Amino acid sequence: MLVDTHCHLADAAYDADRAAVLERAWAAGVGHVVVIGESAAAAARALAVAATDTRLSATIGVHPHEAKTWSAATETWMRGHLHDPKVVAAGEMGLDYHYDHSPRHDQRRAFDAQLDLAVDAGRPAIIHAREADDDVAAVLRAHPRATAILHSFSSGMDLLRTGLALGHYVSFSGMVTFKNWRLDDAIRETPLDRLLIETDGPYLAPAPHRGQRNEPSFVPFVAQRIAEVRHMPPDELAAALTANAVRVFGGAVNPSRSVPS
Repeated sequence: MLVDTHCHLADAAYDADRAAVLERAWAAGVGHVVVIGESAAAAARALAVAATDTRLSATIGVHPHEAKTWSAATETWMRGHLHDPKVVAAGEMGLDYHYDHSPRHDQRRAFDAQLDLAVDAGRPAIIHAREADDDVAAVLRAHPRATAILHSFSSGMDLLRTGLALGHYVSFSGMVTFKNWRLDDAIRETPLDRLLIETDGPYLAPAPHRGQRNEPSFVPFVAQRIAEVRHMPPDELAAALTANAVRVFGGAVNPSRSVPS
């Protein structure tokens, strides 16, 4: 069984049929979904959704788009909620220099602070990096005690190698199935024990569903493509991916221990 390590399942895109979305996921061999909370409001929704099923966990954090909202109150909120047993990671957090919805100094300030909180809480940090590879690498090097997940990886090989040298994980999404994907070397170079997969739903639906709303039942297409690139039996890869998810997020995401509510 697979773990979808990054899905915005609390997003309004799923409000009309969230239960059906999950039923399709379980039927497709997905054993657990990590529901992302990328702001205080989104985290509240993620926790509410995760509370409905033991096969769901949540994260809490402040996305770089929302970094301008970072404050002492936000830090206090996040510090407290990171110890919720349903919360398995901090984030997503990071730097996005493509859209620059928040000033870059605010992005770096929020990123630094959240990595500190993740370390203090013993939680991994889910990292968003877009057109900011050098600065993301510098921040990660400045926080050697953090455990990070480079989510929906599509950055340069230098950031990949920096992350791997620091002992971090790399998560691949449906982008690996796109015709314009050019980073098979990143898939090959990531050690087997550092690989994760995700949907990033409702975004980035993999082929053959590209252009549709993404959902956890599509994550096997990501696993299939990675198995092909690495020339691995799909079952062997699936076992490694799930073991990695359990190692980084904890036993709460273990499909064999997740009893349907």
